[in-house]
Amino acid sequence: MDPLDNHLRGLQAALPEFRALASTILPRWGERLARHLGTGGRLLVAGNGGSAAEAQHLAAELVGRLRDERQPLSAIALTPDSSAVTAISNDYGYEEVFARQVRAHGRPGDVLILMSTSGRSPNLVKAAHAAREAGVRTWAMTGREPNPLSMACDETLGCPSGDSQVVQELHLVSVHLLCEYVDLALPTVVDALEEALAR
Repeated sequence: MDPLDNHLRGLQAALPEFRALASTILPRWGERLARHLGTGGRLLVAGNGGSAAEAQHLAAELVGRLRDERQPLSAIALTPDSSAVTAISNDYGYEEVFARQVRAHGRPGDVLILMSTSGRSPNLVKAAHAAREAGVRTWAMTGREPNPLSMACDETLGCPSGDSQVVQELHLVSVHLLCEYVDLALPTVVDALEEALAR
């Protein structure tokens, strides 16, 4: 079979179940994240390999903007700081590379999103445990559930495919949709905050 047809069939096969899952999870995450970020909270996000790029993509969309002009929102990808990543990996081992950053940057009530196609990355599971200890809410985007990361996090969007490429593509769709839902909910949060400050 042609690689194009094969790939698109895999993506098409995953879409109905993904749509059902995403339609219940992403609007809720977007509203909660808008409330949290719109009132000065912080998002931390991490992943390995292609998921690291998607983590950085999510942070960039929130600090910058997706479409319409809005306030910048505090989102930190834990992957691009090569000095921190290499120092922590060298001194503590790669399994601690995200957990130590979560302990440094996470505050009670913050949100950590962990992205993994397999859901089996030890450094992400350790980050989820560190977040729980710090009072940080944990959300995961993974492939099929159950997996160690989904079991370590508060909530998970498990993309229904065994193909890591398809899972990564659905994660990118999820990143964009999450930002859309944040942007939809943010004006209500900002209005409520301004009203409270005016009292």
